Amino acid sequence: MSQIESLFATRLYRAELQEFGAPIDAAELEGSCYSIAEDDEAGQTWCEDNSYPGYTSYASLTDLPWRFPIFADLVTVLDQHVAAFAEDLQFDLGDKALQLEDLWINILPEGGTHASHIHPHSVISGTTYVAMPDGASALKLEDPRLPMMMAAPPRRKDARNELRSFIYAAPKIGEVLLWESWLRHEVPVNMSEDDRISVSFNYSWG
Repeated sequence: MSQIESLFATRLYRAELQEFGAPIDAAELEGSCYSIAEDDEAGQTWCEDNSYPGYTSYASLTDLPWRFPIFADLVTVLDQHVAAFAEDLQFDLGDKALQLEDLWINILPEGGTHASHIHPHSVISGTTYVAMPDGASALKLEDPRLPMMMAAPPRRKDARNELRSFIYAAPKIGEVLLWESWLRHEVPVNMSEDDRISVSFNYSWG
């Protein structure tokens, strides 16, 4: 009797932020993102110099939890989500822990996009969603085997999720998505007239 099993699973964690700890006020978090973006001249300059649409604090600020208490509250909640995901991944962390490495704001206006990329030197990456207006981009995740498929035919449109070349995860405000940092992902064009706002982060080991 033949047997077929799935190997080398790629896991995607998805949950409401409030599953752990007190709820994070979405309106306050959104206001804080805009306030920081308005004051961050170094970040604005970096975005302009690098043709980055909208705003990101990735290259300019490393102290968001110090600047606004709501980001400190957010990190407390994210620590618990990351710990739950690490448990699902069955990581053997030994005497070292997964620790927050980076935390940054993304404000993507109409027509903005974020090209396909990975997060090297990190273990778990993720995003929580602050504003997702109608027409805002889903998160596009790429099958890590794709570069090795060479002459493989395309998958059927009704293929199971674990067999597809790309998965589009459409998050809601207040959700957190986590994945292993080697997983290539992108944000397609924001088709909404309003800003798509998120807070992204990396966790490292040690």
